Amino acid sequence: MDQNPRHSVSVAGVIVDDQGRALLIQRQDNGHWEAPGGVLELNEDIVSGLQREVREETGLEVEPEVLTGVYKNMKRGIVALVFRCRIIGGSLIVTDESQGFRWATANEVRALSVQAFAVRVLDALSNEGRPAVREHDGVHIVGRSV
Repeated sequence: MDQNPRHSVSVAGVIVDDQGRALLIQRQDNGHWEAPGGVLELNEDIVSGLQREVREETGLEVEPEVLTGVYKNMKRGIVALVFRCRIIGGSLIVTDESQGFRWATANEVRALSVQAFAVRVLDALSNEGRPAVREHDGVHIVGRSV
């Protein structure tokens, strides 16, 4: 029996301002615009991991408000849990993991981000009370969405 994990779990926080815009970071490693987030540590609970990842990438302290989506990268075996968050402290700063920030409207998110990452932010902005469930190939949405 294979003892190696077949999936990893990541978290992302979509921080929404009072104008309905979402905070995007420009990643240091690839220049892509995305919501802040990353992979959970093996012994880390979901909320603590979310807060750590957002803090590491933005300098902000956040509180998750609602789970807005579950997404699976079918090529890489990564399951992402995405939460809409509110800021409770800290200051927005460039870190080792981010090279820029932008408060973006839904249309700007569509223009700046690849579909697989834009949809996470768009789902959080238009959350209808239940999490979206989607699969992607790292760039495009594939398969059936709920």
